[in-house]
Amino acid sequence: MKRADSMKNEFSEILESARLLIVPFSEKYLTPRYVAWLNDPELMRYSEQRHKIHTIESCELYWRSFLNTSNMLWAIEANVDGLGHIGNINAYIDNRNKIADIGILLGEAKARGCGYGYEAFKSVAEYLFKSMKIRKITAGTVSINSSMIKLMKKMKMKEDGIRKRHYFIEENEVDIIHMALFQEDM
Repeated sequence: MKRADSMKNEFSEILESARLLIVPFSEKYLTPRYVAWLNDPELMRYSEQRHKIHTIESCELYWRSFLNTSNMLWAIEANVDGLGHIGNINAYIDNRNKIADIGILLGEAKARGCGYGYEAFKSVAEYLFKSMKIRKITAGTVSINSSMIKLMKKMKMKEDGIRKRHYFIEENEVDIIHMALFQEDM
């Protein structure tokens, strides 16, 4: 068996934007800080991750689930303000249909509301369209997650379906909003 730090996703590349490095996730990102993000009830209030207690081991299993697949997981590093690892972004790839579904987590509190999520999402979307020849990018969130909805709209994503009253959040039934982006709309 290969050592964990020598395994990688064959498709992942380092992406760079004005303020970010988007780096294939590796063992070095499996830290107590990362685990703390996933166990923060306020940060996870809109995520199905809120139902789990995360550990270094559970995060390692998640990371390993991307290895040797066409799916991608990157760490987001801010190369300004000394913030370092501020979150993660993933892309689940459907090669047959040339579709990628993107998910993003900005865990570092100081990084939220600064445009880093948009910058990372845009960089990954551009990479998927140009290098991977993806034809459609999708994302989704619960209807009360105004930050993610704002990001998707800023990306010029269009509504791609709603699952009515799909999840319970704080004892309320909430919809899931799916949005999509085609390269020509960017």
